Amino acid sequence: MAELSVSFIVCVCVVCGALLGMYLRRVLPADYLKDDTRQIVNVAIGLIATLAALVLGLMVASAKSSFDARADEVRESGARVVMLDRSLRQYGPETAETRQILRQLIENRIKRVWGTPKDQVQEGAAGSQAAEIEAVRQQLFALAPANDAQKWLQARALTMAADLEQSRWMLIEHGRSTIPRPFLVVVVFWLVVIFANFGLFAPPNSTVYTIIFVCALSVATAIFLILEMDQPYEGVLQISNEPLVGALSEISR
Repeated sequence: MAELSVSFIVCVCVVCGALLGMYLRRVLPADYLKDDTRQIVNVAIGLIATLAALVLGLMVASAKSSFDARADEVRESGARVVMLDRSLRQYGPETAETRQILRQLIENRIKRVWGTPKDQVQEGAAGSQAAEIEAVRQQLFALAPANDAQKWLQARALTMAADLEQSRWMLIEHGRSTIPRPFLVVVVFWLVVIFANFGLFAPPNSTVYTIIFVCALSVATAIFLILEMDQPYEGVLQISNEPLVGALSEISR
């Protein structure tokens, strides 16, 4: 899992920063660690800590906003599928084949996004799903409405099919990361500097070492959660497929 690997690297980096500070504490002359020097360094580190907190807050807000948007898209897709199927059902028995293609489309989408790695084909999934939606549209164009009610249902079904295609492209676009990697690199650098300051001025005892390690683990966990929210279709924090599963159950009746 890439997110776990990145988080582990972050934890190692900040711990190494603390170890670097401890090493500098031993080799630097005592004059370099006097109280007036410590005060200046603490002020500077406080500024860096504030900047790191602001950037982390922006990353959390960006990841959470993206996560919520994707979850909303899944729910809206489920609702559109049910509405499209009902329109086809009301149109008449001649839409039975179109409804079968629609069910197959939803089944394949669930497999590609939430299925096993064997089912998740990145490039092929997009092209295959485009062909399935196009097949639904062609079936709708081929209908010959006999009255105004069927004309209205056909127009409504075409609109819903267009919305489903838009949702597919939104799913593809939102599959990309929203966290700029330079942000992550800069934040990790700032955290290393902060932990180096901890090691530089911290008294050498087991309690301090334990607290520094717990803090490093907490920072790595925060980065892990941010990255998990940024990739919501895999990993621990995963968007539920219940809206589409429920829609598939509804249209299969």
